[in-house]
Amino acid sequence: MTADILFNLIISIIVISFLFNRYLDFLNSKRFNAVIPSELEGVYNENDCIKSQNYKKENFKFSMLTSTFSFIITILFFYAEGFAYIDQIARDFNNNNIVITLVFFGIILLGSDLLSTPLSYYKTFVIEEKYGFNKTAKSLFFIDKIKGWALMIVLGGLVLALITWFYEKTGSNFWLYTWLFIGLFSIFMTLFYSSLIVPLFNKQTPLEDGELKNELENFAKKVGFNLDNIFVIDGSKRSTRANAYFTGFGAKKRIVLYDTLINDLETTEIVAVLAHEVGHYKMKHVLFNMILSIVLTGSTLFILSLCIGNSILSNALSVATPSFHISLIAFSVLYSPISEVTGLFMNILSRKFEYQADNYAKENYNGGALISSLKKLSKNSLSNLTPHKSYVFMHYSHPTLLQRIENLVS
Repeated sequence: MTADILFNLIISIIVISFLFNRYLDFLNSKRFNAVIPSELEGVYNENDCIKSQNYKKENFKFSMLTSTFSFIITILFFYAEGFAYIDQIARDFNNNNIVITLVFFGIILLGSDLLSTPLSYYKTFVIEEKYGFNKTAKSLFFIDKIKGWALMIVLGGLVLALITWFYEKTGSNFWLYTWLFIGLFSIFMTLFYSSLIVPLFNKQTPLEDGELKNELENFAKKVGFNLDNIFVIDGSKRSTRANAYFTGFGAKKRIVLYDTLINDLETTEIVAVLAHEVGHYKMKHVLFNMILSIVLTGSTLFILSLCIGNSILSNALSVATPSFHISLIAFSVLYSPISEVTGLFMNILSRKFEYQADNYAKENYNGGALISSLKKLSKNSLSNLTPHKSYVFMHYSHPTLLQRIENLVS
């Protein structure tokens, strides 16, 4: 295969991916005004229903605009030999391959983020503000950006530097060392993400003594779940959206409740949400997902190792000197169809796990309370109650509200 053919293949993949995803968005938009199923009647009153439809339509238009903008910039960048230009800047800066890789990706990621920041600002302070979701102060928005950049430079830079060093020292065998490192890093992040990374952006405090804590602890004791760490996160300083999540395992497992969740739901509904999260733990979904992710990472790295030394990858992007970072860019696009397939598989598996966790909550606590909580959370986030089945199949990691309710009442 020649470099020209490979370049055209890369462009074709980008174009086909863009058109396919916009088609799915279009199909989904045609369901915005669909009749709400009888099982979901009462989630929205008339005014909320209209508000939800307007919110979905506005987000659809904005998404089409931003994705088209990103697509055009990407295509122009490829045809203008932008990667070769940035590669030359990096090489002029230093002759060390690790430094060249860091400067190369640093310019690309920083440039991409700078281009997307005005769009993100509009999304937050116009659309989300208009529909009552945004609670982020403008100062906090930019502080978050700076913290994100710092985290990317420090943590991302260290990871990228180490992977590049593996390649420099071991050649095509770098994938084994990288796989081991990423596997250990994934385990470390699963254990310590909530205690090390989250506090950089949010305050977490132990749940106060009272009725809610007593009910949560009583349920945990009933099902034999050691619940030492229940934290409340100040999500309300950025958004009115409610959430809860479970992280870690063993002595490091932790339940995190958003303060908005506590404000929006009754005690029994919050316990039902906890029961769902405990279901994930009891059925070892967290552990399984982590192992599967590590296996998929290993297979991806192995395929990368078979291609990374091929000069055609670099030549396809108009770079004469073969390099790890340029080959990585070309490979990431060429591998994206496989990533779509594995992502689809992961979504299917995730939806199955969500059903299982719902069933656990139903069998061990209260299915009705879980249904009530799901309805309230959907209402408060103006969720799409009638998404297109193709869009759900491709993109949803959770079943739809209707599907979850039908499962819980069956």
